[in-house]
Amino acid sequence: MTVEFTKGHGTGNDFILVLDRVGQLDLSAEQVAKMCDRHFGIGADGLIIVKPTSKDTEVAHLLEVEPDALWFMDYRNSDGSKAEICGNGIRVFSRYLLENELATLSDGSTLPIATRDGIKDVTATVNGFAVDLGLFSTGDDQTLVTAAGLQVSRPGLAVNVGNPNVVVALADLAELEGLELGKAPILDPIPAAGANVEFVVLDEPLISKGVAGLTMRVHERGSGETLSCGTGIAAAAIAIRHWAGGTQNFWKVKVPGGDVGVRMFPTELGEHVSISGAAVLTYSGSWQD
Repeated sequence: MTVEFTKGHGTGNDFILVLDRVGQLDLSAEQVAKMCDRHFGIGADGLIIVKPTSKDTEVAHLLEVEPDALWFMDYRNSDGSKAEICGNGIRVFSRYLLENELATLSDGSTLPIATRDGIKDVTATVNGFAVDLGLFSTGDDQTLVTAAGLQVSRPGLAVNVGNPNVVVALADLAELEGLELGKAPILDPIPAAGANVEFVVLDEPLISKGVAGLTMRVHERGSGETLSCGTGIAAAAIAIRHWAGGTQNFWKVKVPGGDVGVRMFPTELGEHVSISGAAVLTYSGSWQD
């Protein structure tokens, strides 16, 4: 089997994109893992199947909610497992749609994308795209997080932004840099669906020109440490605001792959969170299994 693909990334979080116009591409978890392998495959943090929403029984019903959500972002982690949403991936997905003339997005308009977490609205920005991730929630109980390179286990806050995250605050950048995130952190209790784990350090001063700043590293479930994680970035800002009991709504989160903006804003259904950042397509090729 030969698969045509395009490679892209959002602040270093990289993806393989495969177009499936007729909805008949059946990639197994093993095939996805082989393609994402950085030594023997193409190499990526995840794989995205670009598929018409109407061609996938899992999400076709979303067209009743938003008839213009013509494309489904079928996201797979690098181990082949399916995920609900990927904040960086949906920006790269949007770039792919536009550059391949599968969708249009004019100034001031919105591009709706179907995901396993429902419809996500994308808008264009000067440097890339902004994605409304929708409603979010924080857990009532804290999770104890043990990580290689961290001398003492730390409490983490569960934050759901369409997928599960656990956020841990660290004392300084030296502690952050000392983490060995090639090994998966241990969570107690273990979340039923697993979780991305974000480790964050606050900027000093925290707020500059009205924007709060954080530095973050992340271990993503099903992928390992990545240079960036869009939903994890949103979760980190939400967690720090929650702990501080504040109302700060504008954030800049620094990750190894670059900077991503976060914004919280009210809607009729409740508070939403959005992220904004770059999205780049790097090259295209073919993969033969």
